[in-house]
This record gives sequence, C-alpha cells and structure tokens, in this order.
Amino acid sequence: MNAVHIKASAVIVLLLLSGCATQKPLYYWGDYEPVIYDMYNNPGEADTSAQIEKLTATIQRAQSQDMQVPPGLYAHLGMIYAEDGSPELAVEALNEEKALYPESATFIDGMLERARKGAKQ
Repeated sequence: MNAVHIKASAVIVLLLLSGCATQKPLYYWGDYEPVIYDMYNNPGEADTSAQIEKLTATIQRAQSQDMQVPPGLYAHLGMIYAEDGSPELAVEALNEEKALYPESATFIDGMLERARKGAKQ
C-alpha cells in the first residue's frame, strides 16, 4: 500500500468513527410522556397531584443536567394546575411555555384568554 492509500483509509476510518459519536439529546423528557399517556389512556382518572409532582421533578432533573424540557411540558403543567384549582401557578407555567417556545405564543395566549373568560363567569 502506498502513502496515498494509507491516508485515504485513515480519513475514511475517522469519518466512520465520528459518525458513531453519541449526540446529546435535545430535550430531557423524564416522566412527561408517561404522564401524557396516562392522561389520555385513563381520562378523568389521572391524579393531578401526581402529575404535578412528576412534571415538576422532570423540570428539576432537566435543570440539574443543564437540559431543556420538551415543548408542551409547561403548557400541560399549566393545564393541570388550572384543573387542580391553582390559577396563578397555571398562568405562571403557561407563560414559561411561551418564554421557552415563542412559536407557541398564539396557542398559549388563546388558552390564557379562555381561562380569563371562564374565571369571569
């Protein structure tokens, strides 16, 4: 083998190895997916306190690992807080969703507006 073949082989091996490198996930999901699954699989039976606890723990673990929670987690948490009778915490969570994911602003603003109208009645 000549020097050109050796260099070409080395470059190919390096490219293959770099393709195998693990990449850090974009989001920390924690218990978010099981909470959503449980809510939709057992409508009306999901315990709001347990959901709040699981999602709050997921947020804390994400922060401790310097990761971001997935889109929708804070919106879901806000919805649960509202269902649990904590409107201030619901608004806080919905605003956090908007801050993290500005593309959700129209949806979140609509949820906040409907909540305000419901509170006035």
